[in-house]
Amino acid sequence: MKKGNVKNIKTEVLSDHWYTLNKITFEYQKEDGSWETQIREAYDRGNGAAILLYNTKKGKVILTKQFRMPTYVNGNANGMMIEVCAGLLDGNNPEDCIKKEIEEETGYQVENVQKVFESYMSPGSVTEILHFFIGEYSDDMKIGEGGGAEDESENIEVLEIDFNEALELIQSGTIRDAKTIMLLQYAQINNVLV
Repeated sequence: MKKGNVKNIKTEVLSDHWYTLNKITFEYQKEDGSWETQIREAYDRGNGAAILLYNTKKGKVILTKQFRMPTYVNGNANGMMIEVCAGLLDGNNPEDCIKKEIEEETGYQVENVQKVFESYMSPGSVTEILHFFIGEYSDDMKIGEGGGAEDESENIEVLEIDFNEALELIQSGTIRDAKTIMLLQYAQINNVLV
């Protein structure tokens, strides 16, 4: 007997203002073979890509700092978050997307990026798959100021900080963004900056 089958899926759009929030009603087959009706909401914002930019010689990483309203309304006093460079695919493949985001957000033009893994970031409520990259940067790759796309009201501050300091910022609770923690820990575990 097949377990965990899903049937009779019905989708209702609850909101389509920024991205799409769907109410999904379906029947789910439990382990005992019986069926139950379940209702879930799923937020579809598309898939994305994120990258840890690192410089082995300097022992530094590039991170960004920007205001995030959802964190502000959930207790982050000033709403500011320190994060790796990231963005939505918007129809691009993950590698092209992340190269574009690097230039927009940080001002660096990095050609060689390496995909290291992908992950559902909040599988209970968000459909997004995030593609994770690492890439080495050098000072001569800096071609602009960064700061984000003007039409997206991002107001991004570019930070170049010591890798070990970034790891300490996780411990102190200053860095609380999941994608950033995941990539910094990936770099630590895999000795990327050694």
